[in-house]
Amino acid sequence: MNTKNNKRRRESVERIEKTFITLLQEKELQEITVADLCKNAELNRSTFYANYLDLYDLAEKLKEKLEKDFSNLFLGYDHSMHTGALTMFEHIKENQLFYKTYFKLCYNSEQRVLIYDTERARQDFDNKHIAYHIEFFRSGLNAIIKMWLDGGCRETPEEMAEIIKLEYRGR
Repeated sequence: MNTKNNKRRRESVERIEKTFITLLQEKELQEITVADLCKNAELNRSTFYANYLDLYDLAEKLKEKLEKDFSNLFLGYDHSMHTGALTMFEHIKENQLFYKTYFKLCYNSEQRVLIYDTERARQDFDNKHIAYHIEFFRSGLNAIIKMWLDGGCRETPEEMAEIIKLEYRGR
């Protein structure tokens, strides 16, 4: 029986995801076919369709999984800008392929890797233009992350956290 959490199904889903991530490094999403994915994963198409509606469903589920993993990084952190940024950059450096994939899957500008503490921002910037501050910070940080990834993460996570700290001026 192929129940949701059995070992064989989990292994198949992991193979599909890993193969999909590899293919995304070589091709754009619209250039990948289910047949190519299944061939490279050495799985039957029926296995793919038992888990996903199509490639866009796979992309969306993988994106959601990456977002959840990212947000779990900050459960219980001390809300220090430097500590949070360092944690984030360490995780990104350790998981570069996943973050490159995430940005490839974010085909809509509303989708971002950054989870932002809007309540803290409201305390630090108590004014009617808070939405602009939040958007500015999110967009800027995402651009920095993409740039760092594109450059092969040459700077250390500590250097990147310091860059953010200096830009944010310790707020």
